[in-house]
Amino acid sequence: MLRVLAVDDELPALEELAFLLRHDARIGHVVTATDGVTALQDMVQMIGTGERLDGVFLDIRMPGFDGLELARMIRGFPAPPRLVFVTGHEDGAVRAFELQAIDYLLKPVRAERLAEAVGRLAEAVAPPGGVAEPGDEEMIPVELGGRTRFVPQHAVWFAEAKGDYVRLHTGEGSYLVRMSLGALERRWAGAGFIRVHRSTLVSARHVQELRFEDGRAILQVGTETLAVSRRHTRRVREQLVRQFRALPRLT
Repeated sequence: MLRVLAVDDELPALEELAFLLRHDARIGHVVTATDGVTALQDMVQMIGTGERLDGVFLDIRMPGFDGLELARMIRGFPAPPRLVFVTGHEDGAVRAFELQAIDYLLKPVRAERLAEAVGRLAEAVAPPGGVAEPGDEEMIPVELGGRTRFVPQHAVWFAEAKGDYVRLHTGEGSYLVRMSLGALERRWAGAGFIRVHRSTLVSARHVQELRFEDGRAILQVGTETLAVSRRHTRRVREQLVRQFRALPRLT
């Protein structure tokens, strides 16, 4: 069962969150803290005594260390727990994604929405094996004209490196996310994404065709045509064979 820490400086909100977590059959132990400093001390103590901590549910705006500062510190741990943000503010979603949060919940938290986040946490800490289904993977926050939109991972056709950013291409448009392509590749390694070029990562489920033109491999991905670099061709072909056996095709 999961062991989690809930952090919020608003006591009623913290008590409600802890109550909901404790009534989830997948949660075995809940520790609470009302500020970032106490939360950090609790985590250090747990690590020092060998206790397991699977996830941290934390608010963003708190006195002392705010949630984002605390999350950066947590990411520096040798085996950091997974992060779930629970906040009343939409404007931190993109930064939360950059810190590899597995979910971002807005207050007031609904029990069914929290249950989804616990499901993602359980999936994230489970032993590796199998490919995530579309309902299990993360929602990717992207900023559009001052608004935050959540794009499901399975909707992404391919990702393209753009300096310090990655452009995610979907059937509805493309979106910039501040993250390196290498980091994204490691993060989505079990979700059917394949490196086809030093600057391109492709979702196998959206590949409609692999063909060769003048000795070069070409992929049809959604409505886009993408070249495969020579150094990646053999590996891409082998991975696609494996992925097509394991993944449902989208129509």
